[in-house]
Amino acid sequence: MRDFLPEDVRRRDYVIGIITRVYQRYGFEPLETPAVENLATLVGKYGEEGSKLIFKILKRGEHEKTGEADLALRYDLTVPLARVMAQHQSKLPRMFRRYQIQPVWRADRPARGRFREFYQCDVDLLGSTSPVVEAELCTAVSDVLSELGFGDFVIRLNDRRVLTALLGAAGVDAAHHGPALVALDKLDKIGPDGVAGELTARGIASDASAALLSYFTVPVGSDLAVHSCDDELDRLGGHIRDEMGRSALENLRAIVRLASGTRAASRLRVDPSLARGLSYYTGAIMEVAVADLAGSLGGGGRYDNLIGIFSGQDIPACGFSLGLERLLVVMAERGMFPPTLVSSPADVMVAMFDASTARDALRLADQMRACGLRVLVYPDAEKLGKQMKYADVRGVPFVALLGDDEIQAGTVTVKDLAAQTQHTYEQAAAGAAILEALKQRG
Repeated sequence: MRDFLPEDVRRRDYVIGIITRVYQRYGFEPLETPAVENLATLVGKYGEEGSKLIFKILKRGEHEKTGEADLALRYDLTVPLARVMAQHQSKLPRMFRRYQIQPVWRADRPARGRFREFYQCDVDLLGSTSPVVEAELCTAVSDVLSELGFGDFVIRLNDRRVLTALLGAAGVDAAHHGPALVALDKLDKIGPDGVAGELTARGIASDASAALLSYFTVPVGSDLAVHSCDDELDRLGGHIRDEMGRSALENLRAIVRLASGTRAASRLRVDPSLARGLSYYTGAIMEVAVADLAGSLGGGGRYDNLIGIFSGQDIPACGFSLGLERLLVVMAERGMFPPTLVSSPADVMVAMFDASTARDALRLADQMRACGLRVLVYPDAEKLGKQMKYADVRGVPFVALLGDDEIQAGTVTVKDLAAQTQHTYEQAAAGAAILEALKQRG
């Protein structure tokens, strides 16, 4: 869990702003939920490993001595969404399109781009089973990443039912499907040998493990770019014989076909090794892969049964989540933030000559703010050189000088620190003049 200094916050606001604008272009509406949920709401929704990472909150007051927990910090934004849909279904549209950008907490081991408190940027559509939903979510996420400046990403696609069919074809018994999926989810992190070791440790026979890994001949990550979606679906069709698996393959084919007319078309790759560790997924699953990044920038999938746990009525749902922290880490390392990103607290600083001019300085600052400028007032009547240095170090481009002569004349002298020039304006016109100068600099 970290502190965010001004430059960090500006970068975060920049990325969040782009994500928000893209999601709104697709007709998604904002939602916020509390940081804390009932522990029973979260437990059992994230698989065996996810449950270990929930931050539990001990009972309070007279119950504190029991050492028991009844609340928890939210682990993700999907389960709270399911609870909201069940609780407020009468107030929400039948097909609810929502985006949500808020922090979540996981008792995880910190690593590069991995933190215990981090923001997720979710977009979900509830109320439809159509593959149009997955196609549109992939397109929205593709637009976000493109507008942020990513050019080397792919969106990996799979279906949990395809995985189930492949597990069965490899000879993995149903009782070991869950542990096998947990191991497969680590394929891009620990490689085939590491996964083979995990499968053995989880009680899966070596011949079944070898058969299963043989199905995943397509390398994960950016190497997927050399394989077409249709070719990979055809290849998988040669291994899958059961009706559920073949239906899932056709669903993936429909998603790819629907997205073929969008800007996301060149980004989609069918990857049978994609597992996604969360246990609530029921159909298509998706994940963003970027070159030279262990792990992903985000992912999601279809979870048609989750809302029914809370409401008793199944409502189809599908969503995608981008990890803000990972986006920021990669963008900073690659120098992807625009040079024009605001890095100073103000456009102009009003200097303070002495205490008697304070009222006039505040009045001038008020006039400039009314013009749309960001204005700070230096509060102490220190040496002018010290005030100028402060503005220069903080990156404030203009300093307004308001001495006795200017006050008497109703003017203000504006110094351009970069150009080392200065001009005198009527106080009422100074704001417009600074705005014009800022506009010319782009």
